[in-house]
Amino acid sequence: MNRNYYLFNPGRLRRQQNTIFFERYKQVTDDKVIADFEEALENEPEFREEEPDVSYEAANEKKVIPIEDIDSLYVFGEADFNKKFLNYCGQKHIPLHLFNYYGFYSGTFYPREFLNSGELLIRQVQAQLDGAKRLELARAFVSGAAGNIVKNLQYYNGRGKDCSPFLNDIAPLVASVAQTGSIGELMGLEGNIRQIYYRAWPLIIDQEIDFTKRVKRPPDNMVNALISFGNSMVYTTCLAEIYRTQLNPLISYLHEPGTKRFSLSLDLAEIFKPLLADRLIFTLLNKKQLSEKDFKKKGRVCWLNDDGRKVFVKEFDERLGTTIKHRRLNRNISFRRLIRLECYKLIKHLLGQEAYEPFVIWW
Repeated sequence: MNRNYYLFNPGRLRRQQNTIFFERYKQVTDDKVIADFEEALENEPEFREEEPDVSYEAANEKKVIPIEDIDSLYVFGEADFNKKFLNYCGQKHIPLHLFNYYGFYSGTFYPREFLNSGELLIRQVQAQLDGAKRLELARAFVSGAAGNIVKNLQYYNGRGKDCSPFLNDIAPLVASVAQTGSIGELMGLEGNIRQIYYRAWPLIIDQEIDFTKRVKRPPDNMVNALISFGNSMVYTTCLAEIYRTQLNPLISYLHEPGTKRFSLSLDLAEIFKPLLADRLIFTLLNKKQLSEKDFKKKGRVCWLNDDGRKVFVKEFDERLGTTIKHRRLNRNISFRRLIRLECYKLIKHLLGQEAYEPFVIWW
């Protein structure tokens, strides 16, 4: 299986014949310009995702990225690329995920779909437009997400953290998922489950943290910054796996299809965030691999600095490659492969071959 490449340094991505080169840049703007920009955030009444005006020049450093080895490209640093490079990514079916100065997800260059199925597209749309069928799938996504949240709480409950009050509060909400009568009611229920779940985080995390509620756009403390960053990584991973199937990423069931997002990826990400993002956050904080020194806090916004992002991404990528023995397939598969299998299960459901059962941690 091909692997992800994560680019943190500024530079230029370009095609040369049948491979990709990354030509590194060096910063020529004085560091004080960046420091003054960040200090100005303290006095901003509203946060705007603006970036400092930084100039670069060639550093005469070149790295080859073998095209046949790339699954997806993640660009965190300042980068230049031209149409020839993007055309090549399209030919080789390589998504390009972009993140801004703060590490917030900006968007994806999503190559032309190459695994098309008119029949599946029709079935996908029909299931979305049929209220009962849509609600059935939406319930399944929430059920899977809630099941994995419960598994996380049970995991730490068995390791000296008394999560039983939170498990008791969540249990009746999980049981009521099957009785929800609308998408709005289901989304509210899912939000209540996560609210209780987040109340357990100060108990699970060994570091002293300032975390009482989920805040985003922008995150206001280190835990919210980690959740936002981790969720973006799960979202883009799900999007890349959807791309390698015949599913259309714009047609979703739990989240409302919109004009500026791949909403099916949001649906699938709900299931995998507890496994891929939340457990990683707990591990990184409890092992002191991340602490306050790995964040910047200016005004209303908190974000991971370059060192913090590198630590998170390294561990996240290793987690994607972690393998477990699949009970049904009777062979070892990676966590990333679990997402692809979830896509295949959804396809079988839409084609009427097998009812969709959401992934829930079994180990």
